[in-house]
Formats: sequence, C-alpha cells, structure tokens
Amino acid sequence: MFALNFFKIEEFANRMKRTAKSYTMNNIKTLGELKQSVYQSKSIKDELRDNLIENIKNKKNSFEGIHGYENTVIPELERAILSRHNINLLGLRGQAKTRLARMMVNLLDDYIPVVEGSEINDDPLNPISRYAKELIAEKGDETPILWLRKNDRFAEKLATPDVTVADIIGDVDPIKAANLKLSYADDRVIHYGMIPRANRCIFVINELPDLQARIQVALFNILQEGDIQIRGFKLRLPLDMQFVFTANPEDYTNRGSIVTPLKDRIGSQILTHYPGSVETARSITVQEAKLDARQVESVYVPDLAKDLLEQISFEARESEYVDIKSGVSARMSITAFENLLSTAERRALLAGDENTSVRLSDFVGVIPAITGKVELVYEGEQEGADFVANELLNSAIKTLFPDYFPKIEKLEKQGEETPYDDVLSWFFQGSGFELMDDFNDETYKSKLDEISPLDALIAEYQPDIDPKDVYFEKEFILWGLVQFNKLSKHRYSEGTQFQDPYGSFINGL
Repeated sequence: MFALNFFKIEEFANRMKRTAKSYTMNNIKTLGELKQSVYQSKSIKDELRDNLIENIKNKKNSFEGIHGYENTVIPELERAILSRHNINLLGLRGQAKTRLARMMVNLLDDYIPVVEGSEINDDPLNPISRYAKELIAEKGDETPILWLRKNDRFAEKLATPDVTVADIIGDVDPIKAANLKLSYADDRVIHYGMIPRANRCIFVINELPDLQARIQVALFNILQEGDIQIRGFKLRLPLDMQFVFTANPEDYTNRGSIVTPLKDRIGSQILTHYPGSVETARSITVQEAKLDARQVESVYVPDLAKDLLEQISFEARESEYVDIKSGVSARMSITAFENLLSTAERRALLAGDENTSVRLSDFVGVIPAITGKVELVYEGEQEGADFVANELLNSAIKTLFPDYFPKIEKLEKQGEETPYDDVLSWFFQGSGFELMDDFNDETYKSKLDEISPLDALIAEYQPDIDPKDVYFEKEFILWGLVQFNKLSKHRYSEGTQFQDPYGSFINGL
C-alpha cells in the first residue's frame, strides 16, 4: 500500500512539474527571456529519443492502444527512434502504419519556442531562415517568440501522382515578388512547400511508392544533407525533421516503387503485420468500432459471435477467392462489427424488443462490410462478391466448430454412434425447421427450444456457458452441421430453413 501511494505521489509530482514548466515557458515572450530560462535547443530526433528513454525507464507504454505489436513492430520502432533514424513502415493496408506514425507525436516535448512570424518554425536560439536571422539581428533580445504545441508538430501528405516538387519543397511566388518589389533573383520571393514548413516536426508521407520518381529524388538531399533547391536557388537549410514513410508491398509492382537511393537514405525499414490471434483481433475491433451508446446498452454480443466475426478476416487472408497480396484490412472486422450490431438493433426495433442478443442469422448484415473490403482474384470475380462473403462466413463457422463441439469426421463407420445423432434424428423425423428474421426474442427462443436434443448437447460439451449465450450456440450447432453436410440450409429473403438432406427427400416420396 505504501509503495502504491508513493508511486501515485511521485506521478502527481511529475505532472505538477510538467504543468509548472509549461506555464513558465508559455509566459516567455521574447528571445531575451528565453535565454535567461532553463530551455535548451534540442533536435527533434533527440526529443523523441530522450522522451522514449524516460518512458522505457518508467515502464510506460509509448504506443498505447496498439495491439499485437508488443513483441514485433513496437520494439523495432523504438530501436529506430533510439538510433535517430528516419523510418519506413512497410505493410499491407489496415496494419496501423499511419496510426503508429501519429502516435510518435506523444514522444515530443509539450512545447517548443519559434520565432514569431517564421514560416519554417525557426528555433530562436538557432535560426536558419533569412527572415528569422534578420529579425533577430534587428530586434535582438526583444525578438518576439511563440510556443508551438506538440500536437501542431505533425504534418502528413498522401503521395499521389499529381504531387509536385512545388507542393513539398517550394517554388518562386510571383505575387510575393510583386508585393515586395523584389526580383526573381532574391530568395525572399520563395514560397516554401510542406516539408520546409514542417521544420522541427514529424513529417509523414503515406504510400511513398505512389510518389513519382522525380519527386522522390527531390528528397535525397533533405534526408542526408539538409539542402533544398527551388527554381535554381541553392539554399543551405539544415531542416530538423523526423521523416516517417509508409508503403504497401503491393505498390512496388502495381503502381510504382521506392527509388534505390532514397531507400538507402531511410535508416530503418519496419515490417508490419496483421494480428496473429483472434483474441488480439477482437481487442482491436472493440477498441476501434464506433458504436452508439444505445447499441451497446441494448444489444448483447456473445463471445462466440465476436470470435466468429474475427475468424472471417482470418479466412479471407487464406481464401482462394481473395487476392492475398492486396491484404485484408483490420477495418473489415471493425465495420462488420458495427454492421452486426446495427442488424440486431434494427431487428429489435421492428419486433418491439427493448433489448436483444446477436443471432447467427444477423451475420447476413455483415456481408456489405465484407464485399467492399476484399480484392478478389479472377475466380472470386467469376463467383461474385456476395458468394465469396458467404463462403468466408461458412468457412469461419467450420473452423471454429471443433473448438466448441466434437469434431465431425468426413468418413464415419456405418452404425457408429455420434454426439449429434439425436439432433439429426429430430430433423429426419420432421419436415424442416425455419428461423424467420423478424422473430422477436421470445418467439426466436421458443422456436429453438423445440429442438430439445440441442440442450443436452450444450449441457454436455459447454457446461460452463453463459446463459445469455445459449441460443447463439444452439443456432451455431445448426450452422455447423450444415457445413459438415449433416443438414441442409436454404436462405431466402424472410429467413433460413434447416432440413435433413435425406429425410426430407424420403418424406416427400
């Protein structure tokens, strides 16, 4: 207890120190006051490095909310920051590359001073632009300064084929030349592009291979020597920047590539990846899904439903119908989860139920979230996106079924008893079983209760099941038996029908 209180007191004291420091710094308005303060100039790479070291010492997670990278990507990213490297995050879509880059802002100091009016965030103690040097020469210690927050020290550019050198480096501004009555030979007519304006900031270029080769060449000297050239002006601007690039391996063949000399100047290339387990994927989906509070309160989601939703993405990444090189984004599970809850919510509203639980039949509502997120190969295009989405759902059920109930073998000895005989016999003796989409909760449960052998099956193989999950698992058994060809299933617009594949034929005769 004493140790716990001690750490709380120490954390509170550190927070108060940071608050007092921020307050003191924000009250410094001139260069003279800055010189008399404790502030010392520091490069952005040293900022990131020093603050990361502090976090590591204090066992603080610098990338809170990133799941599945604890032993792979994050250690490599931290090593790159400690090495003061520019970084290239290489991975398929939906692997949190941009998210990681944005979270590096948390490793910056809360505030830094800049010369007031500077276009490129000049450090008052180490100015690099002509404007800042002349202003300091004119006003000396009375030079006004501003304080830049760390959240304002992040710049991002999506690489597209229409990006020009003028956009990212700069160009001559004829309007500025006219207003200032300067010739084009004067460097004060330069209009700085995004990179110089991001001096002392983290600058991210997303999808780097999409950037034209001649634009990539313009980055060479900026990364290595700090020189920039604008319309014949050779400026020695030692820009202080942390570059982070993101790239998709698919782009290397489909749309472009990173030119070799530029790749050589990027210190660390870090490979990202998809979640390695359903549990990790679930954590990401629950964290990222944008749900209405009323949905969360009124719709219960069984654990099996969450696992099944994530398994669909795992199946897609191995499907013969899906272009694996394109990847299957984590956004697919996130949007599918949102659709799943909305499907259950809409059904409950139509039926007049205040609260409901997700049903397996509600998964038809996630189909639109799947079809828009997967790139199909030729065979998939021939079959159609809806067919592929349903196949992924069926494959996910088939994969998870043996984790909950006894495995169904492809070949069984004639006369050998199985745990599912009573269920199959129930269907053999009947004419079919229908679950309508518009059933209210009471009707839905009473309908499933008609298949009494399901209760014994769940009691034997899932004895510790949460009572709220029972009916989802009953439906799960039916769908699982369909996947192993023990039952047949027919989906139509109003609901789903389950039948014995042979008994229904014999009864008809």
